[in-house]
Amino acid sequence: MPAPAPLRFTETDMDEAASWEGRIAVVVEPEGKLDPAARGINSRAKKAIARAVASPAWDKLDEGSALEIGWPGGIAARGILVLKLSKKPDTATARAAGGTLAKMTGSDPLLLMAGAHRAASDLAFGLVLKGYRFDAHRTGDKDEVAPVTVMATRPEDLARSASEAAALAEGIFFTRDLVNEPSNVLTTEDFAARLAAMQELGLEVTILEEEDLEKLGMGALLAVGQGSSSPTKVVVMEWKGGGDEPPFALVGKGVVFDTGGISLKPAAGMEAMTMDMGGAGTVAGTMRALALRKAKANVVGLVGLVENMPSGTAYRPGDVIRSMKGDTIEVINTDAEGRLLLADVLWYAQETFSPSGVVDLATLTGAMLVALGHERAGVFSNDEALAGAFLKAAETEGEGAWRMPLGKAYDKLLKSRVADMKNTGGRWAGSITAAQFLQRFVKDETPWIHLDIAGVASLDSETPLSAAGATGWGVLALNRLIADRYEGA
Repeated sequence: MPAPAPLRFTETDMDEAASWEGRIAVVVEPEGKLDPAARGINSRAKKAIARAVASPAWDKLDEGSALEIGWPGGIAARGILVLKLSKKPDTATARAAGGTLAKMTGSDPLLLMAGAHRAASDLAFGLVLKGYRFDAHRTGDKDEVAPVTVMATRPEDLARSASEAAALAEGIFFTRDLVNEPSNVLTTEDFAARLAAMQELGLEVTILEEEDLEKLGMGALLAVGQGSSSPTKVVVMEWKGGGDEPPFALVGKGVVFDTGGISLKPAAGMEAMTMDMGGAGTVAGTMRALALRKAKANVVGLVGLVENMPSGTAYRPGDVIRSMKGDTIEVINTDAEGRLLLADVLWYAQETFSPSGVVDLATLTGAMLVALGHERAGVFSNDEALAGAFLKAAETEGEGAWRMPLGKAYDKLLKSRVADMKNTGGRWAGSITAAQFLQRFVKDETPWIHLDIAGVASLDSETPLSAAGATGWGVLALNRLIADRYEGA
């Protein structure tokens, strides 16, 4: 896993700034007002910053964007990045502004003149997140992560906030690595081994093998993987940082590659199905972050790891399979496999841990992309309080999410002639019927959220905080939910 960019926090030193040989970033308010740090650099750089913010180019910049003054006179820096940012930006804008600085800086050392800016910690966090690179399989020269020095009025306060941010960044990077990995590397066995290694962080990790799953009656999960030579597994990660209260549960879909099975997907674009374990990746990254920051809460993360392949032993359309709960399911489409996996793992989580609430995450349906595109994840829930708390957490962290409906009227689409239910309701309301299917495996007394992250887990283009590929969406929102709901007392 690539290490987050090293950060150094120090008091403002204009002599050090004047001799800095990389790039220097200063923060200027949209109306052009310079703070003391920017004024100091401006004075030494022969008023270059003042001229820049008086130019038409400054007026055309959006908030959070920056312009560069190349090779300014009077100082050693190769460039000054003049960042347009208000005194009190929202979290998403401040972090995106940090991402802008990271992109413009490249591999050069950066000196961020943060002064007393209230969003300094979010700027630094955005810098770190945007600096992620996945180059494990590239040969030759690799881009180095640029070190960042932050000069501030109260550097010790920033350093304290950065310690928790570092834990979150490492959790996000872990998720991104998992989702970016090709499936010939991230097999079910390799995935399980990476999670088992987190025992060194204080997590209790248990791996359930196929014989264990058979004894538990997880016929739905096992059916999905029976066409693959890769063994199906369930990995349970427990973080016990709270008191005697029951844990909060996170459940993730971990299909390391999804061909669609006998209901084979089209060849074009199938290579993207290496990311169909995105839900499990987010659960793993969240558990890593919680352990690293020593969260004062009890949380259990459970992931079902499986590969969906066509072969002579693969499950078929028309098969009837039995879940751990005991319900029977008619398989209509073997490409609707994620909900079968989640059905058994959700039931196991409730039977084993009696959790205070459950959030499941899955790259579940293409219909979610049709509905919300790549901007937001779909949120389905049986509990208003839990749903509201999650939506608030997602908004606070700048991770897009949108509440979607559930309702008994959709159940008729899942009726089967030969079994208790079908595994798909057909074309219409595909994301809703998938959530409706999952709700049948959630006990009435269990607060539950289903997050369909098909549109946000991995993208073909970069975002303000990530390169093209895995985003790590969800780690921040889930961490915030747990902090606000279970660590607030």
